[in-house]
Amino acid sequence: MLEIVVKEFSELNTIELYGLLQLRSQIFVVEQNCVYQDLDGKDIKALHVVGFKKEKVVAYTRIFKPGDYFDHASIGRVTVAADQRSYGYGKDIMKASIAAVQNNFNTAQIKISAQTYLLKFYEELGFKSIGDTYLEDGIPHFAMVKN
Repeated sequence: MLEIVVKEFSELNTIELYGLLQLRSQIFVVEQNCVYQDLDGKDIKALHVVGFKKEKVVAYTRIFKPGDYFDHASIGRVTVAADQRSYGYGKDIMKASIAAVQNNFNTAQIKISAQTYLLKFYEELGFKSIGDTYLEDGIPHFAMVKN
């Protein structure tokens, strides 16, 4: 069972912060073989949606209010540990993130930058692609919105 919490940056303890940064690095840098600046200075503005299994961070997103990243509220850094992907935690963490956007920012409009291979996953959550594909850190992405 996944336990999901939503915290401001200042509310994260060092073990939680280390766990989510380790997970992001494991997936976005090592697994995807992509050298990029993950610590981009935006974590301080974000709300962090963290999924724990037996006190270990196994799923994560960060969310932003409108204007802090895109014009709309946004969800980013969506990740689930490789050995935990068969349990539906991706949908669990995204549903919790969508609810957190609605509850904390009083909006249902959300924009994401989605890796193209996950297009169907996000469509199942109500997102629609807009525009053409583009490269972000060398990986093909689509802009997607949910209203």
